[in-house]
Amino acid sequence: MTLRLDCHVHTFADGPGRGWLSEKARRSLAMRWLRLRHGGSADAIERSLVESMDDASDVLDGAVVLAFDVVYGADGRKDEARTHFVVENDHVAALAAANTRLFFGASIHPYRPDAIAALERAVGEGAVLVKWLPPTQGIDPADSRTFEFYDALAHHGLPLLSHTGAEHTLPVLDGRLGDPARLESALRRGVTVIMAHAALPLWPWERSGLPSVRTLMRRYEHCYADTAALAVPQRRRALRRLFADPVVGPRLVHGSDWPVEPFAWRQRRERNPLRRDVLIKRSLGAPDDYWTRGAGLLRLPGVPSRAATR
Repeated sequence: MTLRLDCHVHTFADGPGRGWLSEKARRSLAMRWLRLRHGGSADAIERSLVESMDDASDVLDGAVVLAFDVVYGADGRKDEARTHFVVENDHVAALAAANTRLFFGASIHPYRPDAIAALERAVGEGAVLVKWLPPTQGIDPADSRTFEFYDALAHHGLPLLSHTGAEHTLPVLDGRLGDPARLESALRRGVTVIMAHAALPLWPWERSGLPSVRTLMRRYEHCYADTAALAVPQRRRALRRLFADPVVGPRLVHGSDWPVEPFAWRQRRERNPLRRDVLIKRSLGAPDDYWTRGAGLLRLPGVPSRAATR
């Protein structure tokens, strides 16, 4: 049976070898709400994720938990002063190893001098994809310094899940880096790219990147988008249109962006956010193959992926 996977789930970590959150990020309204909603401490948030995943076994078979790398400057050095959120790869790999329903999503900054070695290590630890948040991590996906990393991703058949559009939860270093068009270099070099959030705006004054996403999907058969954080009132109408879109609809991958809370009035009594996200998307027209599409792209143990065999 093909797995029904949530390909976009976050966790928090605190302590050496685990991760950290900057004081600026801790003070943000969005982060304070997320931490309060799920127990406050990193350990409580992690327990909440595991419990929510187990409780949602009727609608989901598993979830990809995402690490989050430190910011690196153009000189290849760590830039901890501009880093606001870290979840170490080793920590997420261990979490996935201890929970059969969780999968390891690595995060490796391509400017770090050991990026290829770090990727090889992540592959050895069972990474199923690599995650970037360019506006917050200071990664320019169009920069030639990323090209060797793209070649390594393509070699290993690891998809790149990269944030597109505006960022609303973590501090932003350069908002222009969320432009989906900047990911064409990865697509051109054979990397399967999943454009997180489909570059949809959250607020009316924000520019939509969806036309660029649609253009790239027409140009590259290995270009996809996820629906993370789209089951919210501001984006629900656009999400319904996405499912019906003849270009974008067949390329959508399921993602929730947990612990970000989905909401719809009809599903308000559902306490589990992972299941609520599924119920909302079903009501908006998500087809049957949408739920399993992600599993066909990821580098799952013992399962050939389209990313690896293209």
